[in-house]
Amino acid sequence: MTLVLALLLSVTLTFAWLWFFVRRDRHPEPLWLLARTFGWGMLAWVISAALGASMGAMTTSPLPLVAVLVVVLTALIEEGFKFVAATTAITELSFDEPMDGLVYAVTAALGFAFMENVTYTLGFGTGAGAWHAVLATLAHALFSAPQGYALGGLHWQQGRAWVVQGLLISVALHAVFNGLLGGGGGWLHLLLLGAVVLMMIGLATRYYLAFEAHAREHGPSDYFLFEQARRRR
Repeated sequence: MTLVLALLLSVTLTFAWLWFFVRRDRHPEPLWLLARTFGWGMLAWVISAALGASMGAMTTSPLPLVAVLVVVLTALIEEGFKFVAATTAITELSFDEPMDGLVYAVTAALGFAFMENVTYTLGFGTGAGAWHAVLATLAHALFSAPQGYALGGLHWQQGRAWVVQGLLISVALHAVFNGLLGGGGGWLHLLLLGAVVLMMIGLATRYYLAFEAHAREHGPSDYFLFEQARRRR
């Protein structure tokens, strides 16, 4: 029974955060595309977990440099595949304004977090699974906010460097968060972890406000409206 409750907690948190982020889009996205992106996010976790398992002995090495390398590689793998999952939506006609970059990045991230939470609960028990769901669900959404902002920048015709920068910021936030989370339980670690979380919330809020202002002023991007018209010919 407790296992079922822990899984229900994971489901509830995942879709509560999804609703929280998606409902802020002034031009709602089609449910089928959100569901597909969520599914790609789930698959991204499966691939990331398989690659993470292939690191084998590196994950248990006592050497500090190896431990740092594992944290960075894990963040790079996970954010990289979450990013790929989010990009599956950018060729669709519904991807027609900057806010959509943030919406689909967060949707893919929550699909990823959902699979991670379920697996963690089944593998480590209800108590650990419940705490993991509370911490990781929002964290994954916040990690992906910079890459969502970068994808949204496609509507402003930003180049590849803009997208790479967004992805690297996501990787850096993820790596720092995981490093602090696994670095001990002292007050300094907790304060630093809290500072990182507040910074991620601040970034996500800034990105949202920038896209919200654009949506109020312009509506769907003229560039992407042109692309939609061209594809219909």
